[in-house]
This record gives sequence, structure tokens and C-alpha cells, in this order.
Amino acid sequence: MALDKSYGAINARKNDIIKNAMRIDYDEFEYEGIGFDYEGMMEKVGYSMDEMRDIQLSHGVGNTPLVELRNLTALARKYAPAGKGARIFVKDEAANASGSFKARRASIAVHHAKKLGYKGVIAATSGNYGAAVAAQAAMHGLKCIVVQECYDDRKVGQPEILEKQRICEAYGAEVVQLTVGPELFSTHLSLLEDTGYFNASLYTPFGIAGVETLGYEIAEQCRERFGKDPDVVVCTNAGGGNLTGTARGLRKAGANDTKVYGACIDLSGLHMASDKDFNKKSCTTGHTGFGLPFVTWPDRSDCPRNAARTLRYMDRLVTVKQGEVFYITQALAVLEGYERGPAGNTSLTAAFALAQEMDEDQIIVVQETEYTGAGKHVMPQLTFAKENGIDVRFGNPDEEVPGKSLVFPADPSQIKARDFDLEHAKKSYIKNCVKNYHMEKATEEDIKYIMEEIRKDRDFVVAELKGHGVDAE
Repeated sequence: MALDKSYGAINARKNDIIKNAMRIDYDEFEYEGIGFDYEGMMEKVGYSMDEMRDIQLSHGVGNTPLVELRNLTALARKYAPAGKGARIFVKDEAANASGSFKARRASIAVHHAKKLGYKGVIAATSGNYGAAVAAQAAMHGLKCIVVQECYDDRKVGQPEILEKQRICEAYGAEVVQLTVGPELFSTHLSLLEDTGYFNASLYTPFGIAGVETLGYEIAEQCRERFGKDPDVVVCTNAGGGNLTGTARGLRKAGANDTKVYGACIDLSGLHMASDKDFNKKSCTTGHTGFGLPFVTWPDRSDCPRNAARTLRYMDRLVTVKQGEVFYITQALAVLEGYERGPAGNTSLTAAFALAQEMDEDQIIVVQETEYTGAGKHVMPQLTFAKENGIDVRFGNPDEEVPGKSLVFPADPSQIKARDFDLEHAKKSYIKNCVKNYHMEKATEEDIKYIMEEIRKDRDFVVAELKGHGVDAE
């Protein structure tokens, strides 16, 4: 008898599908109430830091250079108060096989799939991670399917997304192309069920653990060169794995005083599941339309529990404008001789502004770059924006309206890191707990779990729960 492949039926079978596709039973981590054993789940990765580094280095991943951006630092100091202007460094993750930090995630996942005897791997992604999984699968001799959300309903795709589609195919993957909508994860689950392949999802413990080596390397390199840990590490934030893995790696290296900041492009007002809005943005990842929903509710992924949980680790969240990111992308090329793709330049844009708040002897690290080429360049994206009716101009970036305008700063002094209210995000997380679990009463275990998730004290959590009508004492 054929399986019911409707959206609801597939998602109802999620736990069993994932169990077969990873040989991890997520049920064993679940608590009685809303919580689960996060660290217990992460321990299922089963590899030490040294083992992960060996796996990665043997497949073209890791040990990437930490590069000082002296000219951008000098430009930041031009606009900073006297004595301010931290040294800006970037971890050049474009040096990895496949050209982004996501090779770290893919290397551990694909290695584990090979170890367990799977014949292939599947990932759902807009592209960079798909390229990483495809490259690692090719090295390991495994089949690879990439499920990619790349078109609006007119079958029109952004140049950046189509470039990612191209590179996935170049590495030998079969790319299943979808229009925007809720079917990305259900298609992924359905293919896992049909093929028996390994789930190389972005949100598994393997995907997050692989990024821990990045944070660990940053701490090592700073200590070796400067005799101290970095003061701030800035991570472009989308689904949360980048920040979560980097922060965990920093902690494992003992860099407990290093602040971890998230950075997103401000796309407020645009809905990423909307066909109408999908091509009105001029960036495909690292934006608020993706980042904020995952910050306030991580468990919206294709796994029963998402291993990326940013509120456990994020000290500050800032937003930047699309025009500012394009400006810094070009500045990086013409001032430093580094032409890199847009995702890492989101956090670089934030770092340029944040450095001006910090002392000259402090160190701020942008923890990733990504490859560039073809549709990932600035010009194709700007041409596409104009074709979609976006007003592209120089002026004050604060006047930028997502979906209507893209405003380059008339002067570098106009580039800002705008704080997003993390307290509001934490309150939204609690609200989502109440809503998604239909909470009427909170146990002590529920309260403790939420405290760990959002790093707030018991009084804060209890007050918010009571404010939503939950019996919490």
C-alpha cells in the first residue's frame, strides 16, 4: 500500500523518518514537558574536537587563515571617537573546499553517513550548504540530493540562488528545485523516506558540531598571534547554526569572556514564505526574515529538535541594511583585495560599525567569508533588484524600505549596527512555548529548561509565563 505523501502525513511521520535517516531517536532526549536534553543530544555526535578536526583537514576543510583588514580598520577609525576603532579580522572560510564555512558542517555529517554505511545524503538548503554537502559526498563516493527553494511561482530565481544551484550540480548532486512555500522540509523528509539516504540537514547535531572547530580555531589563532582571546566575534545569523557552533567552539577553547554577536540584514516587512516577497529581497540568507523566526522558535526545522539554539549563546543581535552590505562588499574588494560573497559581508558590515564603539587595542573577528562568482556578485543582484522595481540609489541607509528601495550609504559614516531588542526576542520565545505546546501549567522542569534556553533568571521566566495565563509557581 502506497504511503500517504500529503504534507500533514509526512510531517506526522517525521520522527520515524529522521530515526531511520540518522539512527538517532530524538524521543530519548525528550523531557516530560516542553523541554529536552540538549547536551545529551549533542553528545550523540560521538566525535571529539581533535577527531572532528582530523576528519575536516583530511577533506579540505579547516585551518583557514585569520586575516587582518588593516585598511577597513583605518577607515573605521576615521569615523570613531578618539581612542576607539578595534582591529578588524576576518576568518577566511572561503578557503574551505566548496568555499564557505558550511563545509565544516557537511564534512562531519557526510563522514558519519559513510561510517554508518548509507549510500547517499540529502540536504534542504538555499545553496551554500548544498554545495558543501555535494562536495563532501563526492570526496566520500556517496550520492547526493539537494532540495533547493529557488523560484517564485513564475519560475523566476535570483542570480545568487541560481549560482548556488549551478555549483551543487557541478559537484555531482541531483538538485530538486522548488518554488517558495512550506514544501521545502516536507519534500526533504519524503525523499529521505523514499531513498533511505542519510539526513545531512543543517539542523542536526552533526551540522552544528562541525562548526565548533571554527570557534576553536579562532581562539587558538588569536592566542598564538596576540596572546589573548578576541573581544568580540560577529556571526551572520540565519538558521542559527553558524552562531551556535562558533560559540560552542569558543567555549570549548575556554574563551568564555569573548562576546558573540549575531548580525542580520533588515528585511522587516517582507515575508520569506510569500511568493510576492521572495524576489523583492536582494540577499538570500542572513536576513531577519529567516534569522528572527529561528531565534524565537528554533524547532521549525526538518528535525524534531534543532541543534542550533542561538538564544543560549548570543550576547547581542544587530541589524544592517542591504545597501550597507553591498557597499562593504565592494569596499572589501577595493580596499583589501578580497572579493567575497555577501553572507559573510553581513557580519563584516556590522563589525565595521561595532569596531567604532570599541577600544583601539581590542579585537573584533568576523568569523566567516564565502566564495563569490557569477550570480553572487553585487552587479547581477542589483540588476535583478531593478528588474523587480526596486529603487537603487545612494543616500541615507536609514531610509531604505525592504522590497521597495536599496540605499547605498552616501558616506561610510552612515553605516550602522542597529540593536535588536534581545529581551523582546526572549519574550517571544516564551510566547511561542506557550502557543506551540498549549501550555496551561509549567512544571519546575519546564521553567528550568526555558531559563537555559534564553539565559534569564527564574523570576523573568515565571513572570512571562504568568502573563500568558500559564500556572507557574
